[in-house]
Amino acid sequence: MVKDSHNFTVKEYSNNSFRDKEIKSILEIPLTINLNGREVVTLLTTAKYPKYLAIGFLKSDAYISTRDQVTDIKITERNDRIIADVTTNNDPWEGRVLEYSITSGCGKGTNFGRNVSTISKKTIHSDLKVTPEQILHHARTLHERSTLYGKTRGCHNSSLCTPTDMLYFREDIGRHNAIDMIVGQCFFEEVPTNGKIIVSTGRVASEILLKAVRIGVPILASTAVATSFSVELARKIGITLIGNISDTGFWVYNDQGRIEGL
Repeated sequence: MVKDSHNFTVKEYSNNSFRDKEIKSILEIPLTINLNGREVVTLLTTAKYPKYLAIGFLKSDAYISTRDQVTDIKITERNDRIIADVTTNNDPWEGRVLEYSITSGCGKGTNFGRNVSTISKKTIHSDLKVTPEQILHHARTLHERSTLYGKTRGCHNSSLCTPTDMLYFREDIGRHNAIDMIVGQCFFEEVPTNGKIIVSTGRVASEILLKAVRIGVPILASTAVATSFSVELARKIGITLIGNISDTGFWVYNDQGRIEGL
């Protein structure tokens, strides 16, 4: 089992005094992704599922588009980092002008402007229907399954669901990584994602919305709120966007007729 936290002794201030307290702090380790011998990015992660995270990032950022393009992936673990060497039979750099953007997740996006321009021309078509009760159930299940959050209070969680079942669950330091792990596993194992639902923690900024749109997910829901740009994109593209999920309710930023009773 991959170690996902470290034990520390800290000083806790409570009831007007200090005392020693044993805590668990979430593991943070760099994952460097090399593509055809060229470094693409270094992500900070818990070191879980590095293969799926690397593939998911490359898919989400449009370096790869089909499973048969990936000819090899090698994961090397060192004391201070993990290296993912991915080899493809296509030219992932063709037509790309590298523009580095600092995303709302405090990470570096390599082609954010290009992705927005390309994906905003798409329209999501899906007859998927979901009930409010199913959304609330998935959000509760997401919280219940997050043992790492329970231990460390320091991670985000994401899941891929049908209206009735949670198919994949991942947790990591960042919501971007958690979603990319799911994207990577579905991409690598050729699991269809269109007609599915992503339920996640963390605010829905535009780069999170773009990840869902790129894999054809018609419903994106989060326990946190959405940014103005992501709402605008959702309404333009036609993805159902739900946020601010609590124990009893949520906000619907964009419906597209997929939420029953609305």
